[in-house]
Amino acid sequence: MNNFQYKNPTKILFGKEQIANIKNEIPSGAKVLMTFGGGSIKKNGIYEQVKEALKDVSLVEFGGIPANPEYETLMEALKVIKEEKIDFLLAVGGGSVIDGTKFLAAASKYEGNEPWDILVKREPVLNALPLGTVLTLPATGSEMNAGCVISRREIQEKLAVGGPALFPQFSVLDPTVIQSIPKRQIANGIADAFTHVLEQYMTYSVGAKLQDRFAESILQTLIEVAPKIMEDTSDYEAASNFMWSCTMALNGLINQGVPTDWAIHAMGHELTALYGIDHARTLAIVTASHYTYNLDSKKEKLAQYAERVFEVKFGTEEEKALIAIEKTKEFFESLGIKTKLSEYTEEFDGTAQHISKKFEERGWLGLGEHQALKPSDVEKIVEMSY
Repeated sequence: MNNFQYKNPTKILFGKEQIANIKNEIPSGAKVLMTFGGGSIKKNGIYEQVKEALKDVSLVEFGGIPANPEYETLMEALKVIKEEKIDFLLAVGGGSVIDGTKFLAAASKYEGNEPWDILVKREPVLNALPLGTVLTLPATGSEMNAGCVISRREIQEKLAVGGPALFPQFSVLDPTVIQSIPKRQIANGIADAFTHVLEQYMTYSVGAKLQDRFAESILQTLIEVAPKIMEDTSDYEAASNFMWSCTMALNGLINQGVPTDWAIHAMGHELTALYGIDHARTLAIVTASHYTYNLDSKKEKLAQYAERVFEVKFGTEEEKALIAIEKTKEFFESLGIKTKLSEYTEEFDGTAQHISKKFEERGWLGLGEHQALKPSDVEKIVEMSY
């Protein structure tokens, strides 16, 4: 197991009716900006719960943060923060709203002229406005980590940044919110969390047995509850396990002391930037091709995954590894998620070359756990995903 240092300061308020307790988590006298998305929180009762909880707090609102939080929209919110002298942010939404709010927290304290440079430079964010979250869509784990991903449509870019100042001070996880989420978004959340685990698990062994089993247990739980939550979003037990699995998938616990990959996400982000495909679905597009292309370096872990998660008992290491790839693809497809780029767009010619060129321009010359994937390898993987 590799050396590591681990600290996660986010306080979790988990369960029914926890929104009422956020008034106890916001500093006395704070002026709060509540951020949210397209308005679904006004239809499912969450907006009213938050407003009631904060009735004695000075509150300003900013809605309309889109999926794949858009830089231009966030710049409008930043104006509000500065004009209103906001000193605490509350994100009420899914990963996009939370990521966008984290970026606002960083941009509010940024001393440069162009906040986009925060993402381009990728330097750890050490100074930001404090924030809390009320999670409405389990998927990204952003409610308990220090990262965010922001899109900029005008230049077809989607970039990530993080840092210790971006951990939410608290996050409310109420599984009853699942009831109002469309099945497509539920499927996305399951696939997103599943891939988050794979990115931290599907590398090579360093003898971190507990981390491996943490990761495998999250994967097993998602597989078990997926059909239940897809069939009945009011199943509180399934919803609870789904929500907590999504959070645990990316709160920093399972990647301590182990190598991680993240090449799937790097390629997936480009597909979202180019075609606007849902983030989770871009991951499903790339996953099987990535593991097939890198079979030699990943087959030990793939075989372990086949044995422990899918209970594959027979075959050589390579045969088990190939079965694991196929079963992963089948799992995504069982959620109604298509796994080939050509199933999303007819204009995919040249996509692989475009992404490869982007990575070269950014100096991303070595992706994956070994930092061995060159832009030319990325091109081949994306082509295999057509």
